[in-house]
Amino acid sequence: MIEQHLTEVPPTELRRPMSYAEYLALPSEGPLVEWVNGEVIFHMPPTTLHQKVVKFLTTLLDTFASYFSLGDVIPSPVEMRCGPDGPSREPDILFVATANLERIGEKRIEGPADLVIEVVSDDSVVRDFDDKFIEYQDCGVQEYWIVDPRPRRQRALFYQRSVDGFLESLNPETGGIYRSKAMAGFWLKVDWMWELPDAQLTFAEIAGFSERTQAELREKKRGV
Repeated sequence: MIEQHLTEVPPTELRRPMSYAEYLALPSEGPLVEWVNGEVIFHMPPTTLHQKVVKFLTTLLDTFASYFSLGDVIPSPVEMRCGPDGPSREPDILFVATANLERIGEKRIEGPADLVIEVVSDDSVVRDFDDKFIEYQDCGVQEYWIVDPRPRRQRALFYQRSVDGFLESLNPETGGIYRSKAMAGFWLKVDWMWELPDAQLTFAEIAGFSERTQAELREKKRGV
């Protein structure tokens, strides 16, 4: 019956009542699915632009987190289960700080990631800006980015948890620089997410490598 569900999924978001146990029994090679309020949500396949942005940010964040031993960066698909009754979402990118690595289990993340990033697609606008915002706020996520790379939109919203427990909007600094709180020391220029420069060279700039070292890396990249 579960296999029949998968073959019937149209190329739009589809919701079907399902227990959490049935959700866990779904084939892993199927479409992206999330379990929310007793329903399984089947999602459309991501676009190439979506995946390019996810790849860039994952590489950039993971290189920085690994270099400074800050925690683990995990791209989709991996389940983040906020509590015994859900919801169970599969964010595009997760960062779990070293102090919370025990939340990363063999099959899922139990509890909130410290940083969650969603990259917007045509079918995910309401889900990312509204539904997931409330869920991640209630779940205890410390920082939430909504990145919309779609043509003629290209905007990013950044939220950090306040002392009152709410995710509050934080504007980038002059020059379009945003500084993360969940990943200490990490910053980026918002325009990088539309330009998609080389992630490793960009890491060198963020990490504060000398101009000489950055030049050597650029030459190495060019094969000089």
